[in-house]
Amino acid sequence: MFQRRKYLFSRMAGKGRGTIAAVGLNYSPESHGQRTERGDPRRYRFRPDLPRAADLMPTNPQPPKPSAPSDSPVTRRGFLLGLAAGAVTLLIERPAFAATLLSSTRVWPADEYTRVTLESSIGINHQFLSLNNPERLVLDLLDVEPNEELSSLAGKVDVSDPYIKSVRVGRFKPGIVRLVFDLKAEVKANVFKLTPVGDYGHRLVLDIYPLRPHDPIMAMLSNGDKKADGSDAKPPGGDHPVGLETPDATNTPLPKLRVEEPVSTGETVKEPKRQVEGKEKLPSQAKRLIIRPVIIAIDAGHGGEDPGAHGARGTLEKHVTLSVARKLKAKVDAEPGMRAILIRDGDYFVALADRTAKARRAQADLFVSIHADAFINREASGSSVFALSENGATSVAARWLANKENKADLIGGVNLAVKDRYLARTLLDLSQTATINDSLKLGKAVLGEISGINRLHKNYVEQAGFAVLKSPDIPSILVETAFISNPAEEKKLADSGHQDKLADAILSGIRGYFSKNPPLAKMRNA
Repeated sequence: MFQRRKYLFSRMAGKGRGTIAAVGLNYSPESHGQRTERGDPRRYRFRPDLPRAADLMPTNPQPPKPSAPSDSPVTRRGFLLGLAAGAVTLLIERPAFAATLLSSTRVWPADEYTRVTLESSIGINHQFLSLNNPERLVLDLLDVEPNEELSSLAGKVDVSDPYIKSVRVGRFKPGIVRLVFDLKAEVKANVFKLTPVGDYGHRLVLDIYPLRPHDPIMAMLSNGDKKADGSDAKPPGGDHPVGLETPDATNTPLPKLRVEEPVSTGETVKEPKRQVEGKEKLPSQAKRLIIRPVIIAIDAGHGGEDPGAHGARGTLEKHVTLSVARKLKAKVDAEPGMRAILIRDGDYFVALADRTAKARRAQADLFVSIHADAFINREASGSSVFALSENGATSVAARWLANKENKADLIGGVNLAVKDRYLARTLLDLSQTATINDSLKLGKAVLGEISGINRLHKNYVEQAGFAVLKSPDIPSILVETAFISNPAEEKKLADSGHQDKLADAILSGIRGYFSKNPPLAKMRNA
């Protein structure tokens, strides 16, 4: 009997066990007046918080529905075959979702550097390495699918390119396209990405530089009639700006130079000869000094990846400015005691800070930046001259124009990871009022001459925070020759004769400035 009672509470109460059946498993002998001794299996406490057995049973239980029989039973072999087929399908379809197609490839060759640009709708991942014997650069494009645009890159390398001999394009391995650049000489290369801006999408840029950068002032003095940056040659790529003609004065010999002051070395020295012609004997104390002419730095705005403003007829600002700059250089070189250097002498991009730095390295006496901008109102017309401002722009239009021009680095493509010491020097002191005052004098003289060939947008020199004018020690002006967005002025800007008149007017203004502000004699260490 004891054994039977031991398992009583684990069994379902049924017929003949009325007490248990009535109260369920929450039954307690003590709650029904029965005494239990220690060790009695019936001794347990009443737990009102626990559900009763009857509550746990479904009120209307339904039998489970049988599943529909399968036509073909799944076996281990069938399961593995299906899994393998799915994996193969994913591998085959992956390039259709992950591969990147290039939308454009461009090559911008120049003596200063050559730039290769690869553009796509999404960012391009890459790996890069440089190899020797023979010299070549290897650029691997990851998750890029070859297409016609990429294959056309080899044909865009011109024979006159100073650094690239040829380009080979091919699939290196699945998902990787390899570009091999065969070089003409040992170079320095830089690869970086650019995020979308303006009309451009994502860009991967390869810049190829010579091992030794050109020194424009020494090249000019040593080569005589050669241009400082090799600009006597045909522009790389064979693309000529609109209305561009080869100047007749590019072979003008270096003008005779005059010494304005004797060289002071702390000793008594005889006055040097006034005329420097051929091999002239200078005092021994001054043998390490070279007397040079007045240097005019001429900056053709925009270039390369940065086309500048667009005219309604398709005229590009970068072509107009380069044509006017070349004509102005030829005229300056023909002036006795004056020499010009071109900051840009080809269709390639030069960063704003580098333009100023190049002028300073050349020890330029003046800096003239030439532009032909556009405005939101196509009726806007006239020429303008700008100088740097310390206290904000002189007008809303001047501020708008300065902000637009200062974005040239974003469009042209500047590697922001590179820190240039010349940029740091340029930004050291922008508060030299003497330089800005000289810039205003120069601008006024040039503006007066331009008024003879075109109406003026403003009859005074405007000021704004143009980054390209931020040289602390060189009087600098920016000349807006006209509004290329105005159809009538666009037509004139594309005309070679009008470009020639603009160059004459700017030179006349420079002459007028120097007539009232003669430059000091300058020396340079040999």
